[in-house]
Amino acid sequence: MDKPAEMFDRDYEWSALRRFITDEQPGATLGVVSGRRRQGKTFLLDAACRAAGGFYFAATEAANAESLRRLSAALTAHVRPAVPYHFADWSEALDALLALGAERPIPVVIDEFPYLARANPELPSLLQEAFRPMRDQRTRSRTRLLLCGSALSFMGRLLSGNAPLRGRAGLEMLVRPLDHRLAAEFWEISDPALALKVNAVVGGTPAYRREFARGDTPSGPEDFDDWVIRTVLNPETPLFREARYLLAEEPDLRDSALYLSVLAAVADGNATRGGVAGYLERRATDIAHPINVLEDAGLLHRDADAFRDNRATYRISEPLIRFYHAIMRPVWDQLERPGSAGRVWQASRRRFVSNVLGPHFEQICRDWALHHADPDLFGGLPARVGHGVVHDPKARTGHEVDVAVVGIADGGKAPLLAIGEAKWNDTMGAAHIERLRHLRDLIARTGRYDTTDTRLLCFSGTGFNDKARAATAASPDVHLVDLPALYGRS
Repeated sequence: MDKPAEMFDRDYEWSALRRFITDEQPGATLGVVSGRRRQGKTFLLDAACRAAGGFYFAATEAANAESLRRLSAALTAHVRPAVPYHFADWSEALDALLALGAERPIPVVIDEFPYLARANPELPSLLQEAFRPMRDQRTRSRTRLLLCGSALSFMGRLLSGNAPLRGRAGLEMLVRPLDHRLAAEFWEISDPALALKVNAVVGGTPAYRREFARGDTPSGPEDFDDWVIRTVLNPETPLFREARYLLAEEPDLRDSALYLSVLAAVADGNATRGGVAGYLERRATDIAHPINVLEDAGLLHRDADAFRDNRATYRISEPLIRFYHAIMRPVWDQLERPGSAGRVWQASRRRFVSNVLGPHFEQICRDWALHHADPDLFGGLPARVGHGVVHDPKARTGHEVDVAVVGIADGGKAPLLAIGEAKWNDTMGAAHIERLRHLRDLIARTGRYDTTDTRLLCFSGTGFNDKARAATAASPDVHLVDLPALYGRS
């Protein structure tokens, strides 16, 4: 089962699918594959079916009876039985799918499964019965049934708590966007600064380059502004309305105006629950439900404060949605008029740097520390990387720490491996390092972490001056991280 040559990366996902599909053990097994739209789930699963001679069925928004007719026709075309299938109900259809694996392990994919479950809410329970441990139709089959869906809130509940399929799945896979390094490679951008700017707009969603931008990539740093104007802010391109469609596609987001306002509040810098409530002029309890729903849908992410208990901030998980709310939504009426994109972008570039690019750079720095940095740089393996506010009792103020690398607690206080400051648009110097030293002292006084070996990290999008480099040479606990290092090119 070889991965198609035209498939970019997805080595981990392909290996997981191969192990699941080619498992020779008797008994049908169930797998669940989820992920936001446009990540390549359909391409991945369809390719797996083709490679292993399996059956792929893509559900649509349809009544239950129509979906059964479509499945009957698709399975008839695949199997070519003497008598065409005409399934009376889903129990009969599921047994026919199990029968496909009578002789060998075979993948069977039901894509967009939430559509089917919406038309027939009993379907998860019917699957539970079909995959009952000692049921003959299951034990005699080696069908590897994969349920796939893009509605993260629905798919997340499929195997949780007291859900009917809890404990039935042998594979639970989330197809994530490409990280910043893979995204740069996918977009074929060699310049790290340009790669990060593009990533701040479209993130790591593969379809945005291939289908939505039709392969249009900035030719160089000088082409970025024109690329945004012709590709993202152009009402004639698919990317223009994509952020709105992503929200509309989530079945649990019924009051779209409220959810849009919550996202707008976060995009405007109101990162706490109280800040969002104040922005919307509502009580904090009133916005608890929409925030939870947006979290379940994968549109908001909750970051716990690394230094203060019971305090968290929120960030928009999908870069294109953050870009839309920060740049496009406030001037939507102007953008809808053809030819206005250049004028709007010229007026929005400062806001792009402060509300989009700066926060995105900070998150990339945290992701690098957790997933890419050599653990030797920190003197240990990070358990988690976050950010937070350190209180200064003498100055009666709080200081933001952009990157906090926390190690594994081994029977005592967790070690604070490193703290860092991230500046996209500033050349960093000795003052930044001294600020980090002061913050390390403040953290040490709280006794929350073991700060004995805490390293100091400076992240900059524009570089470091001579004083910063001299401080690094004189202090082995100080490290400077530039854009090439973030992209593994130094």
